[in-house]
Amino acid sequence: MNLEYDRRTILLHWASAFLIAALWVAGQTIDFFPRGMPRTSARSLHITGGVLLALLLAVRIAWRLRGGVRLPAAAEGAAGQAAKAGHGLLYLLMASVVLLGLACVWIRGDTWFNVFTVPAFDPANKALRHDAVELHGLLANALLIAAAAHAALAVWHQVVRKDGVLRRMWPGWGPH
Repeated sequence: MNLEYDRRTILLHWASAFLIAALWVAGQTIDFFPRGMPRTSARSLHITGGVLLALLLAVRIAWRLRGGVRLPAAAEGAAGQAAKAGHGLLYLLMASVVLLGLACVWIRGDTWFNVFTVPAFDPANKALRHDAVELHGLLANALLIAAAAHAALAVWHQVVRKDGVLRRMWPGWGPH
């Protein structure tokens, strides 16, 4: 039985991880940029990354449903069920953050590099804009925490249990 993920699954996993980390950093630093084109460009890059993450998530889900390698849980019983629930939580948080980010663009109204403009849903409703942006940030933080826990558990499997779980998803180790 094959105990490694295929290269496409590994690539999609690590591309998602990189993009999530980059988007989180971008989201935390947008307000450091001066108002005007510098901040518009930073937010436009963040929006572009969010759209890329949405596309990547759709591809991941489609690949997982159609052709991606599925491996048995690394642990049985409650630990295996917890791992499955953790992966489900990661997918749920990714989808929630992406959808809420797109909703923020629509609620707030935004411009994409001053080329394309999305009109604000309700320009006078500052509370809705604030709440949507705050919830997007809260869920993004939850996603980052869940992803960090996921990574820490993978390292724990590698270092403490020495069961090869990390090796299954490490770049360059998957089957050709």
